[in-house]
Amino acid sequence: MDRSGIRRRLALGAAVLAAAGTLGLATSGAAQAATGGGCGGREVQTLSFSTGVTHVYNNNGYVCAVTVARKSGRTQTMSVSLQVRGGRPVVDTGRYKYLAGPVTVHAGHRCVWIKGSVGKPGVNTGWILC
Repeated sequence: MDRSGIRRRLALGAAVLAAAGTLGLATSGAAQAATGGGCGGREVQTLSFSTGVTHVYNNNGYVCAVTVARKSGRTQTMSVSLQVRGGRPVVDTGRYKYLAGPVTVHAGHRCVWIKGSVGKPGVNTGWILC
């Protein structure tokens, strides 16, 4: 094979790798939103309310939560909050299009209090996961 054939094959290989990398980056954001918005571990609670859902995950003593709007795409006030019994709440509040959070706390074996909202309606659990 001559040098021009090798160059063409290298160029084709580089183009395929670049396209695969771009596709991976483009889909990772959508996959992240669909699978908990950056929370790792096992989903332990799904707290549903009229304007959204708060998903709660546990990963080796760390509790993570994210609130997802039912109608996404327009900016609205959203929040998610986690508080370990005996600790201060970790809160993410703002005007978002898709989700609030993630927020993470180390709970160990302590109870947590979870709040989530999209607009006025929301969820407030009391102490759970004890």
